Amino acid sequence: MTLMLERPQTIEVPHGSARFEALCRTLLTMDVPEGYRAEIVGGNIVMSPWSKGFYLPIMRSIRTQLEPHASKGHLVDHAPFLFTFPGEERAYGPDIYAAASSAFRTHERYVDGEALSFVAELTSASTRGVGWGDKVPVYGRAGVPVYLLVDVQDETATVFSEPSGKGYRSRTTVPFGSKLHIPAPFDCDLDTAEFELPAEESSEGADA
Repeated sequence: MTLMLERPQTIEVPHGSARFEALCRTLLTMDVPEGYRAEIVGGNIVMSPWSKGFYLPIMRSIRTQLEPHASKGHLVDHAPFLFTFPGEERAYGPDIYAAASSAFRTHERYVDGEALSFVAELTSASTRGVGWGDKVPVYGRAGVPVYLLVDVQDETATVFSEPSGKGYRSRTTVPFGSKLHIPAPFDCDLDTAEFELPAEESSEGADA
């Protein structure tokens, strides 16, 4: 009988600080509970529940409206991917994103955050603080041109643009039901009329 020894596999992670690389390696090997997703936020692995059903029509509306205006060679999607920002020691899985299609021609599990031209996050009771507090400055400092934050609890949509070394220099907020201009590279209006919440979620706030 021949004994076959399985060769150990090397887990490829993005280059960064030793701590960030360790976090990326841990995230890829950890057992994430069913119904949850994991991101690297503020030097920690943070798990949050996947979205509830009523989030899908909002996400689909954003995607279908922005897709015709995306830069050439960029994909608009909501498939689950982690985009890395090694300099910030972050790895985010945005609800919707636009990114260069070339960034996905890889066997690696992580995608370079520099490929992003747009990100959108829909808040829940458990993720609202991260969406406003951690992701706004990080996306801005990383140079992501446009960040759309759909605040489900406040029923508003805010677009951040003009990224800089300190974050975003411009922001515009509208209530659900209004039109919101999405700056370059899209330069189009987003109609939030379809951003409807179930009655019980509208009055009490929804977790996702």
